[in-house]
Amino acid sequence: MASHIDPKRNPGDDAEAGTPGTGEDICDECGGSGKLGDGRDCPNCGGTGKVIHGIGGG
Repeated sequence: MASHIDPKRNPGDDAEAGTPGTGEDICDECGGSGKLGDGRDCPNCGGTGKVIHGIGGG
């Protein structure tokens, strides 16, 4: 069975931007630069330097 890839999310995102209970954070893979050491766009954040993570919880 093929997996569904959401085009609005990057691999490092927990959810789509604007989802209640989430917020932007700096990408751990590129340190927020959006680039890897060799100049390529970071695949984790899609080159934005930001990822969406769940916040709060208990």
